Amino acid sequence: MLLYLAIVWVLWTAKNILLELFFDLMTAENSPRFLLVEELSAFAVVYAAALILARIEHAPPGAYGLPAGHAFGKYFWQGCVFGLSEISLLIAALSAFGGYSFGSLALHGSEIVRWSGAWAAIFLFVALFEEFAFRGYTLHTLAQSVGFWPAALLLGAYFGYEHSHNPGESLPGEIGVVLIALLLALTLRRTGNLWLAVGWHAAFDFGETFLYSVPDSGATFPGHLSNATLHGPAWLTGGTAGPEASIFDFLIMGGLALAVHYLYPPQPASQLPAAMAPCESSAIPGSNLSP
Repeated sequence: MLLYLAIVWVLWTAKNILLELFFDLMTAENSPRFLLVEELSAFAVVYAAALILARIEHAPPGAYGLPAGHAFGKYFWQGCVFGLSEISLLIAALSAFGGYSFGSLALHGSEIVRWSGAWAAIFLFVALFEEFAFRGYTLHTLAQSVGFWPAALLLGAYFGYEHSHNPGESLPGEIGVVLIALLLALTLRRTGNLWLAVGWHAAFDFGETFLYSVPDSGATFPGHLSNATLHGPAWLTGGTAGPEASIFDFLIMGGLALAVHYLYPPQPASQLPAAMAPCESSAIPGSNLSP
């Protein structure tokens, strides 16, 4: 794990230097082009570091959660359905209680197509980066020492802490981030890979930022579909953090966790990736060494 983090730090530093060379960071920070390059390069960093460790550990790269054979397959699209369902049910609940108004269209004609494509691409790489950074190699490796769920909880708590730096984020929003991290970890445990989580994450963010045009983890961006407004108490609307901090999102996540539980039954230990098997497993994945 320390070696992985050291490699990530070196590659991340190189990424930042390159971005400073090619972008004026003071003016480009919220531009779609910069956001796309930033998220794509961030994913490239954490994934490239895992590829290096895969060679050292004699493990296939897909062992860390993103097997190429499942890329954009059924799990990814099922995840998209979950993500859009979560944000749509959430917005519907807010609307029913008078907390959300769609407002007038902010984009027209070809602008809708251009911005929807831009946000779809950006949030795909946001999802790839965040899912692999927090539930890829790190969870795979940490789980071998402390077990899957303790590792998922530790990394989920850190995931929530990282979101606390977002402008407008709140404590309920941070708690919501931790809970969604655990829910997405459940999809990893039940499906054996991260593709369902990637689709879920990308679709939820796309719906929140573009489709329903509300704050996303305390951040607001240009290029949203409508001039939507949130009105009402923070417990209802999520306040400055956005609807994901609403009490309704906690209830919806609970319902979706039950749906995942019943739709994706537990797999036999022999079919799970080694890091998700019980801790008493007698071999270290990708190695001929005993523990």
